[in-house]
Amino acid sequence: MSSDERIRGLLELTRPGNAIASGVLTFTGAFVAQGSEILSHLGASSAAVVTTILATGAGMAINDYFDRDIDRINNPERPIPRGAVSPRTVLIFSLVLFAIAGTLALMLPMLATGIAILNLVALVTYTEFFKGLPGVGNLLVSYLGGSTFLFGAAAVGNLSPAVGVLFLLAALSTFAREVIKDVEDLAGDREEGLNTLPISIGRQPALLIAMVVLLVGMLASPIPYFIGTFGTAYLVLVAPAVLLMLYSGYRSFDDPAGGQSLLKYGMYISAVAFIGGRLTLLV
Repeated sequence: MSSDERIRGLLELTRPGNAIASGVLTFTGAFVAQGSEILSHLGASSAAVVTTILATGAGMAINDYFDRDIDRINNPERPIPRGAVSPRTVLIFSLVLFAIAGTLALMLPMLATGIAILNLVALVTYTEFFKGLPGVGNLLVSYLGGSTFLFGAAAVGNLSPAVGVLFLLAALSTFAREVIKDVEDLAGDREEGLNTLPISIGRQPALLIAMVVLLVGMLASPIPYFIGTFGTAYLVLVAPAVLLMLYSGYRSFDDPAGGQSLLKYGMYISAVAFIGGRLTLLV
């Protein structure tokens, strides 16, 4: 295997799109918390963003390391099953990224450092200890998805109730997406002996739970506007995200892969709505 292909494989393992998106959500949390004062906290917010990107990439890589046998069934095109990188190389690579992320986190305020350490432990232990527990693994990943907002706000020293609302909305959307993804991975997870939510209660009931959670999140989405955190631009921008997420939940009953992919884009649009909504209050 050529060194270029190995490097491409390692980069692919980090899921750069997801890692950068997580960094954007961390910045969003910092921006919502500080608004026009964000420039005076640029060092802390930048360190938090880089920490998030590295930790997310490390978490994705180590997840592939632990999932290498399942991926031979569910995702044979991924770097380890297709032979682009060895499991040992992936393990070392992920630990190096975790170490750099942890070092950066130590430079942040104590609360942000605490959140980072908790999240790093969760990322490392998720696949081995929590993924196969019905609903528990989904809840853990939901926390991790929403905690990017908390981490960004804590890094700039203002963990406000408004950021807590964003955490809740992101966690609900992430939970639904994770359940749908478990439906998509049903065959490989069953082969590996995991007891995910769809395996435990059935495909259709699991998808119904995901849809109900999505509906709760969508009904709660106007809260940041009504409590005065965001301006009217938020409602305009979040509307297509809500519609896309609801459609993704509906589509998942026939096409889980397509549904969870659309749901991810809906979450990205929501992040744009958060930033746009905060900006309108500063103009």
